[in-house]
Formats: sequence, structure tokens, C-alpha cells
Amino acid sequence: MNMTCIAVDDEPFALKLLEDNISKVPYLELVALCSNAFEAMKALQENKVDLIFIDIQMPGLTGLQFIATLQHKPLVIFITAYKQYALESYELAVVDYLIKPVPLERFITACNRARDIYELTSLKTPTLTQASAEYFFVNADYSQLKIVFDDIIWMEGLRDYVSIHLKDNNKPILIRGNLKAIEKQLPPTKFIRIHKSYIISIESIIAVRKNSIFIKGQELPVGETFRETVVELVRKHS
Repeated sequence: MNMTCIAVDDEPFALKLLEDNISKVPYLELVALCSNAFEAMKALQENKVDLIFIDIQMPGLTGLQFIATLQHKPLVIFITAYKQYALESYELAVVDYLIKPVPLERFITACNRARDIYELTSLKTPTLTQASAEYFFVNADYSQLKIVFDDIIWMEGLRDYVSIHLKDNNKPILIRGNLKAIEKQLPPTKFIRIHKSYIISIESIIAVRKNSIFIKGQELPVGETFRETVVELVRKHS
């Protein structure tokens, strides 16, 4: 599966080197070379972009500032000469943080990581092939993790990620993706969307109020858009 990408760096030599490295990765299609964040902004408007390679220290708008402005951002790999921004960059949920000069093998490793995430969250997102399926697989910690429907208590959408809370796990599973894509894989007889940010297991419901639902020690809000669905669920089983 090919991925379209852009490269952003204010140093011509660094941009040329990045272009050369990208050309060595067979599944990458470079659609724009940009010397600053504003050119990158234009490239995103004119092209479908799956992956951004971007420097941090650039005049006008830094790479960090630019990525932070994107509401629906592609996958991002930072390539910079500065180590001190690594923590801040990962708060933006980037794929990788590479320090110049970047060895080719390290660059390819980062690209492969981006491809794995891309394949999971786009065309190759797993779908249910049988009505009787009781599980699906997600990409977590660089592994394909099996999630059994009956083990799920609730799920929360966190921008570009989904947090899956399981019965026997104290720590939720964090995966890249969105609730809308996950919801399509869930059997409607077992799960209900109660909020733009929450999907819950019907079995886990303990109590229902007008504006909230209680599930095993957790109170979650019911969004206005989904209130009638919750009312109908209670009515059907009363």
C-alpha cells in the first residue's frame, strides 16, 4: 500500500537529502517539497497527504507549532538536529523523532512504523467477516492484539487515538484510530454509543440517569445527540 508524503525543511541540503531518502522507500510517494510551514500548509490543501516529514526549527512557524495547528493531521515524523524537543513532539502523537544526521536504516525503520499504523487505520482496518465473530485485532505496542468483545467495558475517543478499557486490565489499551471506525466493527446488540467520545458495553451498564450512565465504578456523560438511543434501550428492556 503506497503512502503519499511531503517533506518540510528550511535547509536546502537537508531537504534534498530527505528527498533522496524518500526515493529509496518503495511505498512512499513524495507529492511536495516545502521550505517552510506555510508551503506545507498549502501542500496539505492541494494534496491527499498520509505522512509528513518535518524539521522543527524553521523561521516563522516551527514544525511543532505547525503540527499543533492541524485538526486532522496526517502521520508525522520529525527530523531535527535538536534532541530537546522529543518529549514535546510525542505529546503530538507523532510516529517517530529522528536526530540528524539520520542513518538510512533508521529512516526506513521510522517509515515502516508509519506504514504499519497507516495500514491499521485506513484501508486495511480489520472488519467483521462473520456475524458470529466475537473479537477483532488492533495494533498496540507494535503487535496485533486480539480484543474479545465480551472483555470490553467502554471505549473513549481521544483525538487521533482510542482508549479501550477491558475487564481484566487495570491499564487501558491505547490504539491509533477513531471511534467511528471502531464502532463499525462492534455488534450493535452488545455496544451502544452514548457520546461523541464514548462507546460502552451494554452488559456493563449498572444504572442510567438522564445525563449519565454508570458502568462498574465509572460515570460517563450521555451526549444530547445520543440521549434518545439510551432512552430507547432502557424502554426496550423495562
